[in-house]
Amino acid sequence: MAVSNLAGNLQQDPELLSEVDAQAAPVRRVLVVDDSRMQRRILSAQLARSGYEVTEASSAEEAIEICKRFQPDIVLSDWMMEGMTGLDFCRAFRAMERDGYGYFVLLTSKTAKEEVAEGLHCGADDFLAKPVNGDELRARLAAGERILRMERELTKKNQLLSSTLDELKGLYDGIRRDLREARKLQQSLVKERQRSFGSSEVTLMLRPSGHVGGDLVGFFPINARRVGLYGIDVSGHGITSALMTARLAGYLSGSSPDQNIALIQSEFGIYEGMAPHALAEYLNTLVLEEVQTESYFTLIYADLDLVSGEVELVQAGHPHPCVLRANGDVEFLGDGGLPVGLIEGATYELISTKLQAGDRLILMSDGITEAAPQGGELLMENGLETVVQQSSDLRGQAYLDALFWDVENYANGALTDDVSAVLFEFNGAKKNAD
Repeated sequence: MAVSNLAGNLQQDPELLSEVDAQAAPVRRVLVVDDSRMQRRILSAQLARSGYEVTEASSAEEAIEICKRFQPDIVLSDWMMEGMTGLDFCRAFRAMERDGYGYFVLLTSKTAKEEVAEGLHCGADDFLAKPVNGDELRARLAAGERILRMERELTKKNQLLSSTLDELKGLYDGIRRDLREARKLQQSLVKERQRSFGSSEVTLMLRPSGHVGGDLVGFFPINARRVGLYGIDVSGHGITSALMTARLAGYLSGSSPDQNIALIQSEFGIYEGMAPHALAEYLNTLVLEEVQTESYFTLIYADLDLVSGEVELVQAGHPHPCVLRANGDVEFLGDGGLPVGLIEGATYELISTKLQAGDRLILMSDGITEAAPQGGELLMENGLETVVQQSSDLRGQAYLDALFWDVENYANGALTDDVSAVLFEFNGAKKNAD
């Protein structure tokens, strides 16, 4: 009971804790250096009565040898001695390797400011005028004790800090390894980066700004004639966003049509696609009711007819879908729309367009449209039109790579957001379509 009460008192009373810590401090060892035997004896007697462990040296040379055998906490050294002076000894003392700080006091009859300055420059901490007054000696040593006590506390705190940093480094290394694996898993969500649908092709680009990100792109066949394309950007960055993209990838799976919420199977076993705007509304309800997270996401989803080139889209807070016509003209579609999972009962607009042979549909994340140099203007549609056009002689992955490099150059290499895009190149009607 007494032990627990003492522990409670220590936690509640910082001053008592400090007092106990001071009482637990080791006895200070003092080295007295003076070529006068009488002066050494006087000082040693005064120090012993104050509870110090005292060692004597009759010269600076002897004192140096003593310091090599043990480390005194406090040194009282005469300034004027035969052979090596107190100043020379102070310099040598400061040059020695020590586990902790040593407090050095010079005993002197010198009072000139220049001489005091010289002593401080050589490493002395304090001065005592000879003959030494007992009260002043105790006061000076008490000041030294405070310095040594603070130094000891700082050393302990530094050791604790160093130990904590080592632990944090170990934890960080573990997290970094996990994030590297998480990045591989997230990249594996995009199982195919390119696929041909008859004479047309779909190509994907996904480049997280960190280990993992909140962007997701993909595609899936709806039936023999139609294909669905999508781009998603979950709010925020990091692990939470990455987990959300993994959940959404399951909702729009291309490898498991029966689990894809965008697909509706008829009684004849043929899949049809949910209208894009209806899909956005369904996802909005699903996220708010089932996922129940503070994360929301922007969405761009397109349902393309591979024969007619007709396209139906929904833009839910995502950057405007872009059509690069065969003649080089650029069109941006949509009016913006609300993000998904943000407002209950949100409705979305259906957007329609038609692709001709040679046209391209590009769905981009805001990592592209909002790219900017440090302190500069965002790329947005005006700058993006030029970027989209200038590599139009390239196709597929080469085109998306060039698009990324051009955006990165515009931002002077300072891209801070995930970058993703879906490229659909329509090269005419799909033949032999069902």
